[in-house]
Amino acid sequence: MLAIIETGGKQYKVKAGDVITVEKLNAEAGTSFTFDRVLGLIDGETVNFGKPFVSGATVTAQIVGDWKAKKVIIYKYKSKKGFHKKKGHRQPLTQIKIESVNS
Repeated sequence: MLAIIETGGKQYKVKAGDVITVEKLNAEAGTSFTFDRVLGLIDGETVNFGKPFVSGATVTAQIVGDWKAKKVIIYKYKSKKGFHKKKGHRQPLTQIKIESVNS
């Protein structure tokens, strides 16, 4: 069974056993986390999409760990003005393993 979940303003297509990286979640490594914002369920020939969420559907995941992505550099400048500005940041991410998709 496949599920389409929403977290961190993004949508992910997941099934049991998948390991994915999502925006930072407020949970400890090794704990269980339940996603209740399920946009759709796909089970073979049966497809069920919610308006906007499927009622009663959840996805349970295990938190693997937190880490930071590669540094992103933001460089601004204006030609012929001598204006240069360099900034950067590392996006915090959480890696999760999908345990089950419940309809």
